[in-house]
Amino acid sequence: MIEPGRRWMGVARSTDTASRAAAGQAALAAVTGADPKVLIVWFAISHDPAEVLAGVRDAVPDVPLIGCSTHGEIAPGGPTDGSVVVTAIGGPGIEVTTSVAESVSGRQREAGAEAAQCAVRARADLPHHVLMVLTDGRIRDQEAVLRGIYGIVGAGVPLIGGAAGDGWRMAHTIVIGDDKVLTDSVVAVTIASEAPLAVAVGHGWRKTGDPMIVTGARDGRVYTLDDRPALDVYLDRLGAPPEAYVDRQAFLEFAVSRPLGVQRRSGVEARNLSTEIDMDGRSIGSGTAIDHGGLTWAMTGDRDTVLAATDTVCETVVTGLGDREPVGLLAFSCAALRAVLGDEGMKWENERIAKWARAAPFAGFYTYGEIARVRGIDGFHNQALAVLAIS
Repeated sequence: MIEPGRRWMGVARSTDTASRAAAGQAALAAVTGADPKVLIVWFAISHDPAEVLAGVRDAVPDVPLIGCSTHGEIAPGGPTDGSVVVTAIGGPGIEVTTSVAESVSGRQREAGAEAAQCAVRARADLPHHVLMVLTDGRIRDQEAVLRGIYGIVGAGVPLIGGAAGDGWRMAHTIVIGDDKVLTDSVVAVTIASEAPLAVAVGHGWRKTGDPMIVTGARDGRVYTLDDRPALDVYLDRLGAPPEAYVDRQAFLEFAVSRPLGVQRRSGVEARNLSTEIDMDGRSIGSGTAIDHGGLTWAMTGDRDTVLAATDTVCETVVTGLGDREPVGLLAFSCAALRAVLGDEGMKWENERIAKWARAAPFAGFYTYGEIARVRGIDGFHNQALAVLAIS
């Protein structure tokens, strides 16, 4: 147990295949100190979410709770599929407020503003705030949700979080909030602390070739680049093999390690192209905004560049705490990176996070999109790593 009078974070995982038992075991073990303030649960889509919720409440009935389904769970001991991971945060000098927005599709910006209400209610006398956001991974134009949040909190509150996964089924992603199992919803928690909180995000991809102009785009899909079919321009720029032009699986395998770079004020962000493939229409999509008239690049990288970025992001976030040691890290890595890293690379990624966490616990999940904003209005990422450090 953590000594009295200190902020703390606890992480526990259960691989029990019985959902209620697994969640109860993990929740009970995660509460390693006095006065828990929030529970965060990440669970494989193979688990029954209602039973997961019930199991957590069996063990810890009254503490605010958010969570979501995953494409893999991150915790000490290595990444897993099929488990339940629970994080508990508590102790003095830290307080939380939560919000839920339901029926998000078609009103993303309004829903974002609703989710941000927990930041409005947060303790103003505590100097450090962060807003954690978990979204249904099937919601399109997630950036509009974040713009709605920005309209409430402005640039002063950093964002962290991710979009729920479902084991790459792309069919049934789930979030938990208000003690309900939800779809088409956003759940949020504002953490207010007397000690520093730090957010960092980054990716291991590099631009290749000249920029391409988006000359036709709508609803997160790019129809033309430089006034030619976007899929063909993208493949031409990268010197793709002939089969990638005509075979869906071949395109997927080629594109997963070659995201599209999109110019943002904060730099060039990666957009995953391996899940929304339109071979007939010759368009490319990432499920989130790629603006008409914007600049894009073909991007490349490999396992080594992704792992180097893991070190950079973790070093940046720990440095952001100043002279304080972290009491815990929360990590949000991309589901699409799993295909690049492979099983061995995923273990190395986990080991790097553990190294930077030092003696502190860490937890997170593989997402369908990472949420992190430390400046500007944009904050939705693909094929990146986002990390929150708590001191």
